[in-house]
Amino acid sequence: MPWVRFKADFDWRPKPGVTIAYLAGMHLLVTTRCSSAAIGADKAEREPKRREGGMEGIRD
Repeated sequence: MPWVRFKADFDWRPKPGVTIAYLAGMHLLVTTRCSSAAIGADKAEREPKRREGGMEGIRD
């Protein structure tokens, strides 16, 4: 499971009836299938592995 940074909003649909919305600027650990789709759509870029720390991808 790779770390990615979303460059633009991206809706990931892992199966029918399920949508996970990622917002531009989020830096998260996602599934390989999700990262491949987002990078292929030029909505995300791969990032180096994160060390222990905060929750930068979470917004209020």
